[in-house]
Amino acid sequence: MSWIRVVGLWKSYRHRTGLIEVLRGVDWTVPTPGMAVAIMGPSGAGKTTFLHLMAGLETPDAGEVWIDGRPIHAMTPSELLRFRNERMGFVYQHHFLVEELTALENVILRCRIAGLSASEAYARARRWLAAVGLADRQHHYPVELSGGEAQRVAIARALVMEPALILADEPTGNLDEKTADEVFDLMFQLVRQHRATLVVATHNRHLARRCDVVYRIHLGQIHAMPVSEVVDEIDP
Repeated sequence: MSWIRVVGLWKSYRHRTGLIEVLRGVDWTVPTPGMAVAIMGPSGAGKTTFLHLMAGLETPDAGEVWIDGRPIHAMTPSELLRFRNERMGFVYQHHFLVEELTALENVILRCRIAGLSASEAYARARRWLAAVGLADRQHHYPVELSGGEAQRVAIARALVMEPALILADEPTGNLDEKTADEVFDLMFQLVRQHRATLVVATHNRHLARRCDVVYRIHLGQIHAMPVSEVVDEIDP
């Protein structure tokens, strides 16, 4: 059985002009853990929707999502919440840090939601902030961090529970090229080190080239393409 298996996935949205079909019977797999997978396509193609469906943040019109043999589409809300917190991590284009909390407190919050003790949560948060190069910034608030530093905190928060699956939606879209490259390096290093699966939705051809497999969403379907072809035909 594939590590991630998507079967017959449909998703549409109602608009004043009519029904918009974003995904149309998608079948898709990631065969084994530890792979880095890029999902590309123009804005509005359905990349974010696809990630949300995999995480159970949205409900499909039809179809199934299986992760590590577990049916995401069939879980109860409490089962899904537990599964997401223990087995998934999320990195978005905006860091979505809680502005009133320090970097350390933002990372600790994820641990506490997962039910870890205060001492274990503190130890994990400090360890992961050190791993992303922010040991000396842990008591700074988001407003006191640069964009790259805030995104590093978001990565630490995503990885602090050492999830098996990392979902990243345009994770460097708000960063300059140099900072984006640094965040890419860090993300790939940590994912490889912990043999996590990374699924990243991106317009960035340089990031896509570093992934093991690249897919393109087009007209509601997902197609595997040779890396050189996919990244050259899609605008960054």
